[in-house]
Amino acid sequence: MPEIRMVGVSEFMDAINASVARQVAATRAAVAKGAHTIEAKAKDELTTSSHEKGTPTPSRPGEPPSLITGTLRRSVRVEGPTGEGQTFTAKVGPTAVYGRIQELGGVAGRGSRLPPRPYMKPAVEKSAEELKALFREAWSKW
Repeated sequence: MPEIRMVGVSEFMDAINASVARQVAATRAAVAKGAHTIEAKAKDELTTSSHEKGTPTPSRPGEPPSLITGTLRRSVRVEGPTGEGQTFTAKVGPTAVYGRIQELGGVAGRGSRLPPRPYMKPAVEKSAEELKALFREAWSKW
C-alpha cells in the first residue's frame, strides 16, 4: 500500500484560523460602525424641527418629534456590540422614558393620546444602504 504524506497541514490550518479571526473582527467592527450610523441618523431625525418649551409641537403625526430641550436626542445611545463567535448584536435607542411613546404613539398620562412620531424606524431605513456598504467593505478586506 502506498504511503501518503501531507506537508503543510498545520500551516494551512493556521492560515484558515487567522482568516476566520480577521472575518470575526471585521464583522464586530462593522456592527459597531453600523450602530453608530443609526445613532447619528436618529439624532438627525430629532433635529428636523424645534420649538420653545411650553409651546405646542409643530411636528405633525408621522413626523419626528420636535426638538425642545434636546433630552430625547441626547438619550439616543449605542450599546454593544456584544456577542461571541461570529454573531454580534448592538442596540441603538433612547434612554429617555418618553422615547418609546414618541416613536410608537399611545396613551400618555391623564389619558391623552399621542400619535406616533417615529424617529428610530426612519433612521434605520435611511441607514440601510450605508450599512450594506459598511459590511461589504469590512468583509472585502479579510
